[in-house]
Amino acid sequence: MKNNAFSAGSTEPAQTMEVLAPAGSMESLTAAVRAGADAVYLGGRSFSARASAKNFSDEELKEAVRYCHARGVKVYLAVNTILLEHELPAALEFLRYACTLPVDAVLVQDTGLLYLLRKCAPELRVHASTQMSIHTPLGALVLEQAGIRRVVLSRELSLREIVEIHRATPVELEAFVHGALCMSVSGQCYFSAVLGSRSGNRGMCAQPCRLPFSAQGGTGHDLSLKDLSMIPRIGELRRAGVCSAKIEGRMKRPEYVAAAARACRFAADGEPVPDELLQNLRAVFSRSGFTAGYPDAKLGREMFGVRSKEDVTGATSAVFASLHTLYQNEMQRIPVHFMLRIQKGEPVVLSARDENGHAAKAEGEPPQDALHRPVDRARCEEQLRKTGGTPFYAAEISCEIGEGLSVPVSSLNALRRDVLEQLLTQRSEKKPVPFTTHPLPESGSHRAQPMKFRARFFHADLPEAAKQCELVYVPYYTDLKLLEDYRKEGYPVAVELPRGMFGMEDALRRRLSDLKKAGITDVWAGNLGAAALGKELGLNVHGGFSLNITNSAALAWYTEFGLADTELSFELTLQQAANIGGELPRGLLLYGRLPLMLSRNCPAANGPGGCLHCKTAPFLTDRKGVQFPVQCYGSCSEVLNSVVLSMSDRLSEVRNQDFGVLRFTTETRAQAQEVLERYFTGGTLPGDYTRGLYYRGIE
Repeated sequence: MKNNAFSAGSTEPAQTMEVLAPAGSMESLTAAVRAGADAVYLGGRSFSARASAKNFSDEELKEAVRYCHARGVKVYLAVNTILLEHELPAALEFLRYACTLPVDAVLVQDTGLLYLLRKCAPELRVHASTQMSIHTPLGALVLEQAGIRRVVLSRELSLREIVEIHRATPVELEAFVHGALCMSVSGQCYFSAVLGSRSGNRGMCAQPCRLPFSAQGGTGHDLSLKDLSMIPRIGELRRAGVCSAKIEGRMKRPEYVAAAARACRFAADGEPVPDELLQNLRAVFSRSGFTAGYPDAKLGREMFGVRSKEDVTGATSAVFASLHTLYQNEMQRIPVHFMLRIQKGEPVVLSARDENGHAAKAEGEPPQDALHRPVDRARCEEQLRKTGGTPFYAAEISCEIGEGLSVPVSSLNALRRDVLEQLLTQRSEKKPVPFTTHPLPESGSHRAQPMKFRARFFHADLPEAAKQCELVYVPYYTDLKLLEDYRKEGYPVAVELPRGMFGMEDALRRRLSDLKKAGITDVWAGNLGAAALGKELGLNVHGGFSLNITNSAALAWYTEFGLADTELSFELTLQQAANIGGELPRGLLLYGRLPLMLSRNCPAANGPGGCLHCKTAPFLTDRKGVQFPVQCYGSCSEVLNSVVLSMSDRLSEVRNQDFGVLRFTTETRAQAQEVLERYFTGGTLPGDYTRGLYYRGIE
């Protein structure tokens, strides 16, 4: 099935795609394997981005790994949350255990964990979770150079953009092929955390986006997207450079997992997916149907959807019963070569070997002289092919049979069961991955200089007071003449690169080159791709809050990367932020409407007219009448909090921070001037405000 929206495919030959299925429980894992998955991803009881799934205890994880390895299925362990300082020892101990099993790869979000794993377990295969927000060629290339073997791409990428990433780096690319779409770029949503302390970066998202939020002229659910489905078009993903088709759904039922895995198996093998299976997959879970808007670069109203009454009632008991049959029995996927020897006066010997070099042998009683019908090759082959109930099938059978001999069928069956059980056991056992303990970065070791202020402006309309700031960030597209004028007037101007850079890397490279020629030497970078771009051009790169730095090890990783300094995550409490060690200068957001969500599909554009390229921020209104501004920047839009964060009267409680950032979004020039003056003097701001998460923290 060819989609005309994608015609920039590479010239590489199509290869078989890995089918990667979710496993939130042992039953779902069994369903995935028996339905045809090549690999599964799962989480332990901690540090998993799906904390509400059943997940696996240590003993269950061991059982799951053995079960999968015996059947030739890989296990990827998701340890893909941001980690707080005190959690690092427990996370490493858990991964030490995982290396003994061993799992085939670990998915990570936290660069601190990546930093530690490269030291403790350099042979461990590490994959970058989609929570790392990788959506540019340079972002993927940086991780490949850091030892990452596979990057799970942001869901919002088009097929053309995936091709660009694939051409830039040899790192493996994994992409979602079916399942729920978050409105926000993964790793860049703080909605649940700010509103209720349940952090999406910690696997605790309360899914506020599925509640009613209304844009002008919208549907009333303008933060809720349909589920993605590219299953019939897996070949297009393969040609774009994707090697693994990932199914979303660690919190879904086993029947859903089985249906999605089997449908992907058909598509990955180049076979048509049965219509009935696709219909049942939609019936078991969808939100007003499916969408391929992101891969096709067709954003807008058609991508939005909710879980309707029709969607719910479609999941009948008959549908579930039909899907349950997909994983009732073992999928016979492992070829075996049997060698049977039956000779007079010798024990009957059956040997077997698999494609990986495992070998087994079993012996039975010597054959008897045949009184009636002697045993022959056809009869032996018939019994040896009866491998039902196992993951094996007889690919080849060799027989050496003497004349006039008799062997009971029960004996042949017992020998077959014996050798296959031996093979299964051998296949389940793999050599552990070496793990060596290394000291953790020292906590609380940083001693900050007297805190300075930096200011960020969505509009480059700077108030006089901004001259007193250490740095003033303005949009990357600000007119060069205006930048020159501001510098002459004494403003310490730097530029802010967008957090969302989908398809923009080349244009931003050209823009930064022009800015550098104009004398701009400092850039703000809120994603790895932006940071790498600034570094490539020899600029001073200042990390943003959206790098999600929450521990000393992450700070150490970015120190080695080459940041000049960085903002810490605003999901930390003040005490947690003060306790982060290392020498790299760091700071916190101390004022502004916190960005709750970064979305490529502008929620304010969900009206009949689509995106209006707003000069002033439109609003989303929740079911209580609270309004949340929306601003477009780069290739994405940001949903902002309804009230500002203010710490102007609590500055004495902000410890061990080298700078504080005041983030201006919807303020006028006069309002920004007043805020700056209050911060310089330590006064209280009038009006409603929040302290964010600096005192209550996150789960």
